Amino acid sequence: MGKDQSVSYELIQSIFMATPETPYPSPTLPTSAARRLRDAVEPIATQGWWSRPPSERVEALGLGFFDGYVWGRAAALGTPTPAVVVATFGVFDQTMLTAVYEQAIAAASRDDVLAARADGAREALEPFVSADDAAALADPLLAALDTVDGLGRPLFSALRSLPRPESVPGRVWRAAELVREHRGDGHVAAVVAAGIDLVTINVLTELWLGFGVGEYSATRGLGADQLASVTARLEAQGLMADGALTPAGRALRDDIESATDRSQQQLIDALGDTVEPIIERADAISAQLVAARSFPTDPRKRAAG
Repeated sequence: MGKDQSVSYELIQSIFMATPETPYPSPTLPTSAARRLRDAVEPIATQGWWSRPPSERVEALGLGFFDGYVWGRAAALGTPTPAVVVATFGVFDQTMLTAVYEQAIAAASRDDVLAARADGAREALEPFVSADDAAALADPLLAALDTVDGLGRPLFSALRSLPRPESVPGRVWRAAELVREHRGDGHVAAVVAAGIDLVTINVLTELWLGFGVGEYSATRGLGADQLASVTARLEAQGLMADGALTPAGRALRDDIESATDRSQQQLIDALGDTVEPIIERADAISAQLVAARSFPTDPRKRAAG
């Protein structure tokens, strides 16, 4: 799977960042501090691939949008095998993700792709963050993130081991990235502990957020036959009916979210009284990024990651 020259950054913006005539529906989400922190920092954390500067930098390395995302995120781990990338990312089809990753590591070096992400994210965030943001957001987050246990958190621990950016926007970005990977690792663990497979969690999550079956999970490389099989099984189990989750299905997905929240309790405790001001500050920056078309406008996409 080589780079698709037709996928320009303008096309990415037109697909994901345009304001629709009919507003997107907003998902009903938990109000826990862990969940609200995750959603507040999501647009900041993902400036390493959603914004124009890193996209142009990875394109100069011979990478497209998606393989730039895959290699850029996996590169914190070193140059892992495809199987490790599939296992740690957790929500993508194995065949698709393997092909994308193998193409990406053949096209660009680890150091180059890490630099492209870091330099691009710094440039993207410069207009939106200040020294005050570093003091109010990045500093307390990074201090708390340095204290939490990395047990069972490969992407978080690998990212935490990288040299920390020195610039104000770089520090804000890295703090947000670390929160994102910390929750992501915890979520994968919660899914595994619940005995749920890759395709099923994709369907449960997209319905939980208000997408239709396949509307979001197809972007993870999952095919129509896979989705139809899982849909039939969920209906037979009483977890899904008429294209939506039943109360039992929603309760199951809620339980996974609660387990993910519990996996982050050490971080929330370390943040203490600073967590609410951090959420407020991050939300304000993220709103600016969405308005500037540097992050998708669909709130369901923001909640899904």
